[in-house]
Amino acid sequence: MSYVLGLDLGTSSLKGLLVDKKGKVIASASADYPLIHLKSGYSEQNPQEWLEACVKVFEQLSAEVADFQTNLEGISFSGQMHGLVLVDAAGEVLRHAILWNDVRNSAECDRINTDFGEQILNITQNIAREGFTLPKILWVQEHEPELWAQVAQILLPKDYLRYWLTGNYHMDYSDAAGTLMLDVRGKEWSAEVLAEYQIATTVLPPLIESYGNVGAVTQALKERFGFDKDVQVFAGGADNAVAAVGSGILDNTTGMVSIGTSGVFLSYEADDSVDYQGQLHLFNHADDAYYSMGVTLAAGHSLTWFKNTFAPDKTFNELLANIDQIEPGAKGLLFAPYIVGERTPYSDSKIRGSFLGMDTTHTLDHFARAVLEGITFSLKDSQHLMETVANKRFEKIVSVGGGSKNPNWLQIQADIFNTPITTLIADEGPGMGAAMLAAVGLGWYDTMLDCNKAFVDYGLVTQPIKENVEKYQKIYEQYRKIYDATKDISHGLIDIVND
Repeated sequence: MSYVLGLDLGTSSLKGLLVDKKGKVIASASADYPLIHLKSGYSEQNPQEWLEACVKVFEQLSAEVADFQTNLEGISFSGQMHGLVLVDAAGEVLRHAILWNDVRNSAECDRINTDFGEQILNITQNIAREGFTLPKILWVQEHEPELWAQVAQILLPKDYLRYWLTGNYHMDYSDAAGTLMLDVRGKEWSAEVLAEYQIATTVLPPLIESYGNVGAVTQALKERFGFDKDVQVFAGGADNAVAAVGSGILDNTTGMVSIGTSGVFLSYEADDSVDYQGQLHLFNHADDAYYSMGVTLAAGHSLTWFKNTFAPDKTFNELLANIDQIEPGAKGLLFAPYIVGERTPYSDSKIRGSFLGMDTTHTLDHFARAVLEGITFSLKDSQHLMETVANKRFEKIVSVGGGSKNPNWLQIQADIFNTPITTLIADEGPGMGAAMLAAVGLGWYDTMLDCNKAFVDYGLVTQPIKENVEKYQKIYEQYRKIYDATKDISHGLIDIVND
């Protein structure tokens, strides 16, 4: 028996997925860690917590699987994107990591987009947003110059965990693409960006493919954890890219919709010819290709907010129990899920959500269905861009996360996307993708596609219903008018509140 371990370093926990050569999940383990909010808009984490979580995951797996220490052969990673980890020449962390959801750097984003925006877009295929790493670096340069002077290496979260395991610095292309410092098409650090912002090339780690071998677990840790073999470590990738690998998004005809707190609509891009002009993210994939991605900031978060505010005594299952009794379109009720601003396609932090079309005949069930439809319409905005800009036509879409758990919501997705929707029998998320990267890196499989056939099983397919598709197409035309119709009102209200 031989095992690989996929480690998914998320925002709230580290999850480990132990998988054998046939793709069977042998065991899983997890360990939580806290967020640190020093001020409004700040979101940080202590990287030491990630290391302690890794120890706990190893201990749990050792206790659960008798031959874990004997037969573990490889480890790879999925990691929360964009987070800034700064270390000194001795490899010691200089400050808490600044995470992807930290928004303190709006001024730095404005500066980049105003003074260097066209160049950034041409080089990185993205525009500056608060989540990216480069604006975080500029904030540190401006507000913590003495600390910046000590920086010897810039890492992303999973890269620091991997450094601890191996003693080696690396960064894979899929995660580097989210720093706003990578020449995405040239697959190298951009000398032009680094020169513009006084960042030395030496503080950025060597680049490597996601399935690339970065060394073995150090002798000290091998002995500490009782590993019999020299456990090989592979670079891993950004969480969305690795989740796409674990969902089989390895060709142009298959899309992925992931609905968690936020929502993602993701598509494989075989080459770098597509140009979305920053309306969608374009990143390097974990499989020698690219992927485009749109983001809905409040996907599952919108549903959680709605339940907690209007039906706190109901479970989610109870809240959604009757939505199949409500006709598509919720009897003229529309919901725009902009409750924390929106990313794709508007990139507007001041837009706010709304219900439109309310009348006295609408019940809680109408509102619940409208929320699900509004979230799905927002994700369709990304699909619409892919279809109109890149002329994509999806043969199927893999639905993962919370949105894949409810059969009625799956039908809504199939109808609004006008595409067959399938799910994963074992929705293990990016942990499975990370395990697949290790399996390919070890040579168990020649390609990701070969590994996908062994590791990934799909569930039933939900087909679009023709009359629902036709109705939703008309409703979507109205939905697309909401942003322009409410933008000025939203911005004005925000300005009044913040005055």
